[in-house]
Amino acid sequence: MILKLSGPLRIENLRHYPSDMVDRLRGLLVEGASANPDPHRKNFFDLEDRDRAFFIHVSPTGTVLLLASWQRAGTPLAGHPAALAKTAACCA
Repeated sequence: MILKLSGPLRIENLRHYPSDMVDRLRGLLVEGASANPDPHRKNFFDLEDRDRAFFIHVSPTGTVLLLASWQRAGTPLAGHPAALAKTAACCA
């Protein structure tokens, strides 16, 4: 499903992620993002971006709680040994 929110969007950053990550989430929600609803909890969603996933809750008041974010599988973190090995291999 596509999750798209309109109007003033309030995001509570419960784990103190960097502001650029919160802005990225805001952009996804305004533009519309691929979302998988949690089958066990109402109004909880996994959102997918190119290389990142977000776990959020949309409260009945419309506030979005950013609960977690992680690097999606197959996209190594910058500075991670796997990413450095690929960079070294391409440039050797």
